[in-house]
Amino acid sequence: MKTKIGLLYGGKSAEHKVSLQTAMAVMKALDLEKFEIHPIYIDVEGRWIKGPELTAPVDDVKALQFSEGDKLSPAALAPAVFQASEQEKDSLDVVFPLLHGPNGEDGTVQGLFELLNIPYVGNGVLASAAGMDKVLMKNIFAQAGLTQVNYVSFLKKEWEQAKEAAYAKVEAELDYPCFVKPANLGSSVGISKCRNRAELEAAFAEAFQFDRKVIIEQGVIAREIEIGVLGNDEPECSVAGEIVPKKDFYDYTAKYEDGNTALIIPADITAEEYQKLKDMAIRAFKALDCSGLVRADFFLTKDGEVIINEVNTMPGFTPFSMFPLLWKHTGLEYPQLIERLVNLAKERHAEKQQIKYTI
Repeated sequence: MKTKIGLLYGGKSAEHKVSLQTAMAVMKALDLEKFEIHPIYIDVEGRWIKGPELTAPVDDVKALQFSEGDKLSPAALAPAVFQASEQEKDSLDVVFPLLHGPNGEDGTVQGLFELLNIPYVGNGVLASAAGMDKVLMKNIFAQAGLTQVNYVSFLKKEWEQAKEAAYAKVEAELDYPCFVKPANLGSSVGISKCRNRAELEAAFAEAFQFDRKVIIEQGVIAREIEIGVLGNDEPECSVAGEIVPKKDFYDYTAKYEDGNTALIIPADITAEEYQKLKDMAIRAFKALDCSGLVRADFFLTKDGEVIINEVNTMPGFTPFSMFPLLWKHTGLEYPQLIERLVNLAKERHAEKQQIKYTI
C-alpha cells in the first residue's frame, strides 16, 4: 500500500520562493510507486490551497502555485485538508512541511500537526521554535557549554526608543566587523556585514524590516564548515562540508541566485577537527531536543578551534543544497534521504502514542 504524504510548501514568509524550489525537488524525487503525493500550497497572503494529487513529476514551480482549488483558512484546515472526509478512506499518513522561516519552520505549523495528531517530518514544536530564534538558540547553546562568538540582541521597540544607546552597546561589547541579522529568519535574508558605525545603522534598519528582534554577532576570521545530523534519539552525522563564498560573505544571492559559492565536500579537515564538529553537532541537536534533521553550522579557526554558529532545523533541501549533498557524500542518495525522514517521522509519532495522558 502506498504511503499518503502531504507536502506543505510556500508560506507567508520572505523565504516563499526557497520553499517552492524545495517542494518541486522533493516531488520529483518521491517514488510514485511508493507514495501518493498530495500538495498543499500556502500562498504569500497566507491562504491554504489543496491541490490535486500529483500523478507525474513537476518541472516548473508555477505548476505548484495553485490559484484554483479549495481555499482554506487555518480554522478550516483540520477537516478540509488533513482529516479524512466521507469520500476518503483515510487521512494522510504523514506530512512533510517544506516551509522555511516564520509560520513554518518556527514551531507554529508543527503545533498544528501535534494538535491533529498527524505524523510529520522534522523537528517538533520546541526545537523548531528555539532553532528559529537565534537569540534563544544561542542562549541554550551557552547553557550547554558550546563555544560561540560574542553576541548582543535588541527588540525593535528598544532600538526605536534609544538608537544611539543601541549602537554604543554594540561597539562596547563587539568589535568591527560584526554581523546584524533578523533573529527569526534563515537563508541569509536581511543580514548585513558592518565595518563601521554608518554600516551598523543601515544594517539595523534593514534587519528590522524582517523581524521585531535582531541579533548582532562578532565577526570571526574562520572557515565555514557544516555538517548534517539525521535521526531521533540516536542521531548520526554526515561528512563535513565547507562553504567558500566568492563574495564577502554567504548571503541570500550567493545561496540561491548567482551560484557564486563553492561547496567543498568532504571538507579538508583533520580527523580530530571532524570529531570535534561531530561531537558539538550532536550536543547541539540534543540541547534543542531535535528530531529528524538538522544542519549544524560552524566556524573553524586556523588554530583548530571549533565555534558553533547555528543550527537549521529545516535546511535547504533541494538536491543541490548542502544538507542533501552532505548525505549524498556519506552514502545516502536524495530519494533515500527523503524516505529515511518519512520513516523517522512515523517512528517518533508511534513513540508518542505510547505516552499516557490520564492517571
